[in-house]
Amino acid sequence: SALNFNATTAGIFRQCGIYDEIVAMSKHTYSIQVGNENREIDFIMDFGRQEELVGSTGFMVERHRFYDLLLHQIPKDRIHRGKKMVSTIEMSNGIRIEFQDGTRAEGSILVGADGAYSTVRKNLYDRLREEKRLLASDNVPLPYSSVALVGRTLPLDAADFPNVASQECQFINVLGHNKPYSWVFVTTTNGVVCWMVIKYLSGQMSKESTDERNEDWGPDATKSMCDEVKDFPIISGGEKNLTIGNLIEWSPKEYVSKVMLEEKVFDTWYDGRTVLLGDACHKLNPAGGAGATNAILDVITLSNWIVALPHNATVPEMEQAFKAYKSERLPLVLQAAESSLVFKTMTETTLKARLIRFVAKRMPQWLNTKILARTLSNRSQVSFLPLAEDKGSVRPLYQPSLVKTMKILEKRAASEKLKE
Repeated sequence: SALNFNATTAGIFRQCGIYDEIVAMSKHTYSIQVGNENREIDFIMDFGRQEELVGSTGFMVERHRFYDLLLHQIPKDRIHRGKKMVSTIEMSNGIRIEFQDGTRAEGSILVGADGAYSTVRKNLYDRLREEKRLLASDNVPLPYSSVALVGRTLPLDAADFPNVASQECQFINVLGHNKPYSWVFVTTTNGVVCWMVIKYLSGQMSKESTDERNEDWGPDATKSMCDEVKDFPIISGGEKNLTIGNLIEWSPKEYVSKVMLEEKVFDTWYDGRTVLLGDACHKLNPAGGAGATNAILDVITLSNWIVALPHNATVPEMEQAFKAYKSERLPLVLQAAESSLVFKTMTETTLKARLIRFVAKRMPQWLNTKILARTLSNRSQVSFLPLAEDKGSVRPLYQPSLVKTMKILEKRAASEKLKE
């Protein structure tokens, strides 16, 4: 229901000319407060030096407002609604998409950015399976080991929820005591609180197995989970002992839903003219808040390589570009996947969980700063737009797609100038 961005995407937002608009509809995120069921803050993960170190603060924005802003940047004639893709056909000179309504579309490259249950990925994997080329690791149902109840409230009054009056985002994550839950609630602009309760399951499941049990999903399942978690305590910044139940009460029913939280980094990201990005090729646990950011970083890297392709590129040239894209992104995605499991591990009763909580509570500021600088060092930009100034004292991570494709584009521009 809300997205937290930081310096990793600030550069591309500035390049696109939308950074100031996003910040204006957001609240700055300077810390994450980790609390307990006694409504006490156990420790604070401080990000106060973000602007100095990496050139931008963090900022929390309601998901639907961010989507609307992006949509307004795109000419309406480039967005086609009411289409459901059913199949793809690779041809010698392009790729064809067939839709459920009988219409078709053709192009040179198909980018599957259609989520965890990607139809593009399904068609790609079906073809590879028929050709006996699908990797065994990708020939299994998409697993999940947690479910979530997510929602957002209507605008609240500070008398009911004092934290909404703060100019800064109040980002609070409560870890369940001897229960496999954590719940997070954040304040956004206009007095809205976005919230999520995560239930960590004892084992892995798959959508295919739960689809057979309809009681796990739908309105009844949402109501059941609401009843299950309604007494979980929250921290509102005031004297009232509020609970998740209050947030549910303040949230319209259509704003509340139960979802499965899949976790998998696929091994096959591309083949032929088809390439995947975001949740379609790596679904991260949302506890780490890295899903949307990594999808945007995918877009940056992939678009750099696509723009640098020669006119009338061959399939081998496309696959070489896709390979470079995956090589750059996969190590960083794997790091994000590992980091996203920290809050999940914190709720466990294992020795590892106790050790993580112990270290987090007592982490010295110098180490926190070092981790912050390292985490936010990947500040990617595209090579085909004017570069945005990066004022951070910590230099950005080397970005192969930016450096290499910029040289290709400069060489191409020089060649075209000679022809004039």
